[in-house]
Amino acid sequence: MGRDAHGGVLVAGGGIGGLSAALALARAGRRVTVLERSSELREFGAGIQLGPNAFHALHSIGIDQAALDQAIYVDRLRLMNAMTAEEVTALDLGAAFRARFGYPYAVIHRGDLYRVLIDACSMHQSIAIRTNAEVVRFEQNGSDVEVVLASGERVAGIALIGADGIWSGIRRQMLGDAPPRVPGHTTFRSVIPIEEMPEAFRWNDATLWAGDKCHIVHYPLSGYRLFNFAITAHNDATEAVSGEPVDAGEIGATFEHVHDTVKQIIRHGRDWKRWVLCDRDPTHHWVEGRVALLGDAAHPTLQYLAQGACMAIEDGVSLGDAFGFFEDDVDSALLVYRDLRVSRTAQIVLKSRAMGEHVYHPHGPRASLRDAILRSKSDSELYEDLAWLYDGGQESKRYFDPSATPNIEQTEVVSA
Repeated sequence: MGRDAHGGVLVAGGGIGGLSAALALARAGRRVTVLERSSELREFGAGIQLGPNAFHALHSIGIDQAALDQAIYVDRLRLMNAMTAEEVTALDLGAAFRARFGYPYAVIHRGDLYRVLIDACSMHQSIAIRTNAEVVRFEQNGSDVEVVLASGERVAGIALIGADGIWSGIRRQMLGDAPPRVPGHTTFRSVIPIEEMPEAFRWNDATLWAGDKCHIVHYPLSGYRLFNFAITAHNDATEAVSGEPVDAGEIGATFEHVHDTVKQIIRHGRDWKRWVLCDRDPTHHWVEGRVALLGDAAHPTLQYLAQGACMAIEDGVSLGDAFGFFEDDVDSALLVYRDLRVSRTAQIVLKSRAMGEHVYHPHGPRASLRDAILRSKSDSELYEDLAWLYDGGQESKRYFDPSATPNIEQTEVVSA
């Protein structure tokens, strides 16, 4: 049995959320052991979008500039009607946006962000990362937690953070709940060299083509070397699938009903893979004794606010703030962490569902209403509509230091 004489925290899961939590806990003076079930540290997937709230969280763990160095600052959030190929609106993400929210809106390859986290953890003496270390169950006695690995080894610490994803074994032991909810949406992903994207559509924008029960998202990645596609159909899928290869012919048939311009863009994708989307209803049951959930293990969400990774990073920061404030009172730290995050993440889960229904996938009169409402709004009005999202996520700073100004000015990064 391996006990951490320094009062270490165990983190099950070495993804973006787990590593963010490890950094935040280490900065709060804790020793951390990350237990990753895979044989190597890697992130699957392609591009992700990071709003200003994510960069405020990354600032708290000291890696905002490193992430910005790997990211692309997109010029606009552009909404196109996929059935008519007409522009609905384009939100300017330039100087006014950055001045309002303190950071740019950016896109980044998931692997690039992951390397930033790995590098930061590797440089921190208080963080140990173990691979081939799958946690199969935990036991606790009130003063510590002991996990049992697939190998039979036991590892103990003062707390366990379940950051082991949407299929979390930690959550399953805690709640015994049903599998994740499958709402019937399938996302197909492809990444191509940027020169293969038609030049007319190589926009430096995060572009959404919203259509009847479907949408298409694309944007540049990795220093403008790549172009990312994430195209989604509400096709009534019933079984969760992750990263399954799919034939281009199926892609064409699925999106046959959209405008020819959009079909032309889609045809340039290749090596498509599919993910059937899942989420869960919000729950308050994140903590059981010295065990707490984080990220997708606590609040898996649909992609329609582009906030899955952002919420996991925010969770990690709040967790570190709570451990730093309560010092040796682990029980209070975990409960306050939960209470600071439950409402915020429930709002994200539920509004993501609503965004899919009312913005991404409506058809007929509902789509026309969406277009009319968005066309009527100025950039400044849209900024204020987004303030709850991009100013949020700093609840722990307000809680632990009411005199602090959460919306930190970052003059060194607001210019492209």
